[in-house]
Amino acid sequence: MARDFDPYSLSSPQVYLWRMIIFLVLAGFVAFVLISQISNAFMANPALNGLIVGVGVLGIILGFRQVIRLIPEVSWVNGFRIGDPRLEVRRPPVLLAPMATLLGNKAGDMTISPVTMRSLLDSIGTRLDESREISRYLTRLLVFLGLVGTFWGLMATVSAVAVTVQSLNVGGSDATVLFEDLISGITSQMSGLGIAFSSSLLGLAGSLILGFLDLQAGQAQNRFYLELEDWLSTVTDLEPEDGAISATASNANLAFALEKLRKTLEENKGGSAGSDDQANAAMSNLAEGIQGLVQHVRSEQKMMREWAEAQSMQQRRVERLLKVLTQEVEREKARE
Repeated sequence: MARDFDPYSLSSPQVYLWRMIIFLVLAGFVAFVLISQISNAFMANPALNGLIVGVGVLGIILGFRQVIRLIPEVSWVNGFRIGDPRLEVRRPPVLLAPMATLLGNKAGDMTISPVTMRSLLDSIGTRLDESREISRYLTRLLVFLGLVGTFWGLMATVSAVAVTVQSLNVGGSDATVLFEDLISGITSQMSGLGIAFSSSLLGLAGSLILGFLDLQAGQAQNRFYLELEDWLSTVTDLEPEDGAISATASNANLAFALEKLRKTLEENKGGSAGSDDQANAAMSNLAEGIQGLVQHVRSEQKMMREWAEAQSMQQRRVERLLKVLTQEVEREKARE
């Protein structure tokens, strides 16, 4: 599998960081232009609005962290791909910890099985999805806090209107004065209703910002995952005889156990104190792999027996059908 790995070098996610920074700069410019209106709206409910702002800042930090944490992972993969000798002294990867553990320090002409490749990609994909769950939750939390502010403002306004109506002097004789007092009281409460809804505006604006940042983080992670999959496909060893991919986990476990046993025996040729325990553990893993392979072979044999029985039954049915057709043809000839 002599292929050129240079086209499969993973690209840095810095372009997505720049997009996020530019978007935040534009959002900050709009907030600076509307600073007076935002200040008045914020002071209408400082407690809830402060909570919304705090959640938004936390979501922004997490959004940048999701993209920044990909940079050392990309650097590690590129260094491992070219066999960088400084790779051993670098900090081990976090998202790619399963791949780093399984592959060790191999590089160059390294090959892996399709089962190993799929297992690595599934593990990495799960880790990437889990890293975005908090950001998604914070985006929904901002919308929820905005709705809380909306209902809070409605409750405060309705209560204030009720108090205004109860405070009217209905025993007075001047209906015009009574009506004017009612209008002025309701108007003062309704004018404050718009400011009371400030938390809804802040919550929706924050969810918009976090949604864009989460979108960019998702695109960066998807690009990282796809480029990693492209590179792993270049080092995946297919069966050259029939071109089929071994899709049985038992064979993969057996091969892994044999490789681990070989390494253990090579490392402990000097006869260290813990060599016997390590050799026993390797033998135990090998026995488990062989047992799994035997169970898989037995299941395949059972499947083949069932298939053979089904084919035999179908063949008998075809023979009976041909016999009936032959009899019908002979009857037709006899009638003629």
